Amino acid sequence: MTDPKKQEITELRRKINHHNYLYYVMDSPEVSDVEYDLLYRRLQELEEKYPEYKTPDSPTMKVGAPPLEKFEPVEHNLPMLSLANALNENELIEFDKRVRNTLSLDKSPDYFVELKLDGLAVEVIYENGMYKLASTRGDGKTGENVTLNVKTIRSIPLLLREGGKEFPQVLEARGEVIIHKKEFAELNESRFREGEPVFANPRNAAAGSLRQLNSSITASRPLDVFFYTVGLTGEWVPKSQQELLQKLSSWGLKTNPNSRLCRSIEEVIGFYREIEQKRESLPYEIDGIVVKVNSFALQEELGEVSKHPRWAIAYKFKAQQATTRINSITVQVGRTGQLTPVAELEPVVVGGVTVSRATLHNEDEIRRKDIREGDKVMIERAGDVIPKVVSVLADEKTPRNKPFQFPKHCPVCGSAVNRPGDEVAYYCSGISCPAQIKGLLRHFVSRSAMDIEGLGEKLIDRLVDLGMLSSVADIYSLEKNKLADLEGLGEKSAENIFRAVEKSKSRPFAQVLNALGIRFVGERTARLLAEEFKTIDAIIQADEDRLVTVPEVGPRIAESVRSFFSNEKNLNIINRLKIAGLRFVSTEDELQPQSGALTGKKFLFTGTLNSMSRDEAKKKVLAAGGDVISAVSKNLDYLVVGDQPGSKLDKARSLGIPILTEEEFLKLTD
Repeated sequence: MTDPKKQEITELRRKINHHNYLYYVMDSPEVSDVEYDLLYRRLQELEEKYPEYKTPDSPTMKVGAPPLEKFEPVEHNLPMLSLANALNENELIEFDKRVRNTLSLDKSPDYFVELKLDGLAVEVIYENGMYKLASTRGDGKTGENVTLNVKTIRSIPLLLREGGKEFPQVLEARGEVIIHKKEFAELNESRFREGEPVFANPRNAAAGSLRQLNSSITASRPLDVFFYTVGLTGEWVPKSQQELLQKLSSWGLKTNPNSRLCRSIEEVIGFYREIEQKRESLPYEIDGIVVKVNSFALQEELGEVSKHPRWAIAYKFKAQQATTRINSITVQVGRTGQLTPVAELEPVVVGGVTVSRATLHNEDEIRRKDIREGDKVMIERAGDVIPKVVSVLADEKTPRNKPFQFPKHCPVCGSAVNRPGDEVAYYCSGISCPAQIKGLLRHFVSRSAMDIEGLGEKLIDRLVDLGMLSSVADIYSLEKNKLADLEGLGEKSAENIFRAVEKSKSRPFAQVLNALGIRFVGERTARLLAEEFKTIDAIIQADEDRLVTVPEVGPRIAESVRSFFSNEKNLNIINRLKIAGLRFVSTEDELQPQSGALTGKKFLFTGTLNSMSRDEAKKKVLAAGGDVISAVSKNLDYLVVGDQPGSKLDKARSLGIPILTEEEFLKLTD
């Protein structure tokens, strides 16, 4: 007689695999996140209690493997060939002519056309429907064993769907691992907040995430995959590319829906133009289309050359490049204080747009490409928008200038610049730098900081442009009559702003510390520092060794805090804020740990909340004795999910962290 617990475990796995397929592959979930999480946690509990029933294909086995020392090589049974490229319509038409001539056809064969995804190619091997091995493309013959890492990707099934029927004994599925644009932006934003280097583009992020020796890091990244071809398939031989993708999808392997069967090369060109127009609106990066002879019998007849199949070609989007000369290199200061070198160019038309400036990214990039003033260069509109310098071109007629030296002081305000840790960017340390003052002011008046109503983004920009604000301290010396005289404001609005400014003077020390805009110091870190040191003067006097003794304060944060308080201009502004009446000392009430229904519980929010702002939700948690942290980790107790959640949801699920809807969160806090 079968053990009832074993039956329940088997049924739970079936249900979770089914819901994973609907959610990650078909994008049509049948159950809520809460229902899914209850199933997942029940399976975890049973497998821990009855480990004899735990199997390698269980959905709970996607994370948790110990880090590797290195990647082992994997030789592909069939080479993973690259594609020849067509760079214009004439080259695509020539490809069609070669195909027709080789096959002795009067007209074009059917072509199956897919998007050329910009990611990292992988091969995933299934034996008897079970996930067995995954490897990168490598040189086409030998790749790297990334089995543990690919296993963590949520859209990768560990067991092929039985509903697809008749999957081969061995299936080598090949696809592209990518990161969607939205998740890429969220990942970089998170890395920036935590003081880690940001990725240059989604492809680099996907490749870097997949090649982590610690699969837990890969599991935390929002990777996705689309399958588009196969290696060995046992006895199963598909008749066409269209049938192949339909079969892969029926077995639970995710395929890209943006494909089309074209009856002529003219239809292929029409599809290319259509996709070129839609390119920017797609949720992921592509750099062209892939054109394949649909019939596998005709593919076999056409064969392949040493590196490329004769039956397929990649038709890439037009390169938006041009040649020009760098007149000078200037340094631009952003609102966060980051210094970005910019090439001032002889104007040139690129993709129909006149370009006179191009980003050089950072000092390391300038050195790597050896870019100098006066150089003749190739520029490109990256992503069809932001111009960048691709390479320096040989120019024997013009002698080269000396290598560019990055400034040691901010070109706008003269403050010292620093390069934190192992980052590639330099930052201005001056809190009153005009180039970043608007961003600092917006942060200072925000709800999580001084919470000054009425001082919105447009008014702040206006006051800075008029010279009425040049630092955060100037907020407390604004003149009411001058505000009231501004067009569109008036006495009533000016009075309301002054009341809000006066009210802000009662904000707790931790809130004031957060408002100063010290890099890497957000709400939580500011509160930890305020609780530890009690006064601003004690923090100012603390060295880095003392700072890192504070829980959750690492070397990056300590270095940033030390740099901020070593700047005389910053100290002058703090003195002005003290005189204005802001609180730079923690009171006994603030230092008393709050207690309530959520005491000791850690929360994190993702997505848009409907009934309240994110700041209001945080205040509810803090008022009930809980805490709000900035990233998903094993220490998180609850992830609260609103509309359009980001990658935090996938990571929380992978770690088995409870997920709450907005309604469930309100029940806990009300």
